[in-house]
Amino acid sequence: MRLRSWTKLPNKMRTKEVYKYYAILEKHKIWLCFKRFIDVIIAFIMMVVLLIPMGVIAIAIKLDSRGPVFFRQERVTQYGKIFRIFKFRTMVVNASELGSAVTVDNDNRITRVGKFLRKYRMDEFPQVFNILAGDMTLIGTRPEVAKYVKRYTPEMYATLLLPAGLTSRTSIAYKDEDKILGRVDAGDADDVYVNEILPAKMKYNLESLKKFGFFTEMSVLWDTFISVVGSEKLTVRK
Repeated sequence: MRLRSWTKLPNKMRTKEVYKYYAILEKHKIWLCFKRFIDVIIAFIMMVVLLIPMGVIAIAIKLDSRGPVFFRQERVTQYGKIFRIFKFRTMVVNASELGSAVTVDNDNRITRVGKFLRKYRMDEFPQVFNILAGDMTLIGTRPEVAKYVKRYTPEMYATLLLPAGLTSRTSIAYKDEDKILGRVDAGDADDVYVNEILPAKMKYNLESLKKFGFFTEMSVLWDTFISVVGSEKLTVRK
C-alpha cells in the first residue's frame, strides 16, 4: 500500500485541511508497505477459517427469505474510488425502496436471520474478498455511500487517504448506531445521520489518522474482537 504523491491526489483532497494528515501518513511509509501484506495474509486466513461458516450462513439466508445471498452496494474507498462492497444480505430484497440508506433499531426491513448476523457482525464476513481485491483494508474508516461522502467537510476527506476499513475505533464506539437512529422518526434518519452521527464518527476517524501506526491498529483489531463477542464494559479509547 503506497501513498500517492500530493500532486496526484483528487482536487477535493489537495487542501490544507487534508495536508496535515497526509504529512502524518508520510512518516509511516514503512508501515504502509507492510500494511497491505498483513491485510492479505490475515484476510486469506480468515477466508479459510470462515469458509464453512459462510456456507452455513448462505444456506440460512436462502431458507429464511426470498432474494440473493449477498448484498452488493456501491461505497467509496481510497481517493474517492467507487467499489461494490460484499455483505451477507440481512434485509428484504427491496429494502432501499422502502426506507433510508441507514438502518434503525427494530427496522422492519431486516430479516430474522439478518438480525442475528448483524448482532455479531457476521454479515461483514464476505468483506474479506474486498480486502483481498485491494478495495478495503482490515483497519480503517468504514466505507460510506457516495451521497454521504458528498456531505463531507474539507477535513473529512482526509479519511480517503487510505482504503476503507473492515473495522475501526469508530466501529466499536458506534456498534449500536441503529439503536441511536431508532430513537428518531424513520423519515428523519438520514438528516440525523448526516448532521449528528457522521460528524461524531469522523472525530474518531480523524483522531485515528493522527495516531496511525502498527500498535494502534493491532489494538483496534483486538478491541473489535472483544466488542463482537459481547463485552459491554469495553472502554473505547479516543
